[in-house]
Amino acid sequence: MTKDKKIYGIDISKDVFDVYSESTGHYQLKNDVSGFKQLLKSLPKTALVVMEATGYYHYRLAQFLHKKCVTVSVVNPLSVKRFIQMKLAKVKTDKSDAKSICEYGTVNEVPLYNALTDVQSECLQLFRLLDSYVKKSTATKNKIHGEKTLGIPSKTVYNSLQRDLKHLKKEIALLENRLLELVKQDQQHQLTLLQTIPGIGLKTALFLIVVTDGFKKFESASQLCSYVGITPTIRESGSSVRGRSRISKVGNRKLRNMVFLAALSACTYNKACKALFDRIVAKGKSKKLALIAVANKLLKQAFAIAKSGLPYDENFVSKLA
Repeated sequence: MTKDKKIYGIDISKDVFDVYSESTGHYQLKNDVSGFKQLLKSLPKTALVVMEATGYYHYRLAQFLHKKCVTVSVVNPLSVKRFIQMKLAKVKTDKSDAKSICEYGTVNEVPLYNALTDVQSECLQLFRLLDSYVKKSTATKNKIHGEKTLGIPSKTVYNSLQRDLKHLKKEIALLENRLLELVKQDQQHQLTLLQTIPGIGLKTALFLIVVTDGFKKFESASQLCSYVGITPTIRESGSSVRGRSRISKVGNRKLRNMVFLAALSACTYNKACKALFDRIVAKGKSKKLALIAVANKLLKQAFAIAKSGLPYDENFVSKLA
């Protein structure tokens, strides 16, 4: 895909973005519509623009270029970071990062960007804010607990924290209701199907659908597991260095946490997952390792159900997951 394309690497930040290609070298533009238009004028028809996923900053440029029929790829920043480390590059600047992204796009088969619909865009915004509010809620609960431990030396502080927590709960409920409303518009059938899997509840099903774009982002269950970051990694080097198997943690942390919570429930209610958990523990392995395997299997079950369009059936799913 890349051999017939002229690769443009972009390192994007809040106010500016740096561009590098072999034909033009390095230049910098403003991260706004005027800068987007300047970039568009400089791009040939054969251009492939590669940028890192940087939360809010890359989204507008990627959407703009995609709507203008420019081929765009948004890549995992960790993949680029490892690529830079493999090159043993010591100099790190915005200019060098843009060049490294360009080189990464030249030597790797990068995924093509698919523009988000208005519904998908709002869903992701809702999830980001929801995640932020949940973290604030947890922090506030911890502070309230701390005040109780101290014997509530200041009722003013304690009451203020209680009001803050009440407000956060109200906002969280509002965001969750809106999110559910949007997903039901586009993915009601898939939302219902995923909840037929023992261990997967409404919130996990919602998050899976939104983050994976209805599982369209992935061609295989293993790709989904890698994205979530629950693919086991082995640390071994010859006969001298041996470490415990652990998950990669390269992926979506929020989704990974939700899948682990679902896996705890699946160990009790999901026949295939329970059997897997018991089998691994019976071999003398740790319960943590068994739980990782269950989380992996649960994702594979979800992928199989989503792709088949059929409700959960333990005999059917066991063949695919």
